[in-house]
Amino acid sequence: MRVLIVDDEAPARERLRLQLGEIGGVEILGEAENGPQALTLVTELNPDIVLLDIRMPGIDGLQVARHLATLTEPPAVIFTTAFDEYALQAFDSHAIAYLLKPIRAEKLSAALAQAGRLTRPQLQQAAVAARFAEQRTHIAVRDRNGLRLVPVEDVLYFVADQKYTTIKHRQGEDLIDDSLKSLEEELGAAFVRIHRNTLVHSRHLERIERTADGQHFVHLRGTTERLAVSRRMAGDLKDRFRI
Repeated sequence: MRVLIVDDEAPARERLRLQLGEIGGVEILGEAENGPQALTLVTELNPDIVLLDIRMPGIDGLQVARHLATLTEPPAVIFTTAFDEYALQAFDSHAIAYLLKPIRAEKLSAALAQAGRLTRPQLQQAAVAARFAEQRTHIAVRDRNGLRLVPVEDVLYFVADQKYTTIKHRQGEDLIDDSLKSLEEELGAAFVRIHRNTLVHSRHLERIERTADGQHFVHLRGTTERLAVSRRMAGDLKDRFRI
């Protein structure tokens, strides 16, 4: 079993490393001390199992687990934490186990054995369910340096094009694997569909215009862009936002 350790506290990482060293058939691929670093290492190292702390500064473990769930081949997640109040959210994210610190060696060994018995299809099925357990605050995008996180608040819109979706945000644009339908179901009222292939962050809507030939477009605050609105959705958009 190929394992990645994620914890913001060095003593906790060392304790896990020592415990894993006493368990047969375990290879420690690396360690991460925060969420973004964990996501980068997962894409680089492709671990089978991630031992994941929950309470970390910035992107916490629950958010990391949700981003891992978007991967084509997600790892099994075992939460390791000193706090029991996150148990329900942890199992909503379809973690394999929830281990309370100080972690007992036999509990860790049992959790690893359970994770090792899961097949790739079972992990993928759990990951699909985990995507809808809790709304993300960031969208993970892949580039040559690994995974980069874009705050949802910075997203202007999503546009679907065949197999991929383009995310347009304040810093530029990227391709992501999420479907427009899954993004709409997850992000809910914060975004509005203006066309069968376009989902716009409602906070950035400025006005809607109708051209002489009857076409509708929306203008976004702080940009020069205008996006096509389907005729069917134009009326609802005007009524909802009074723009």
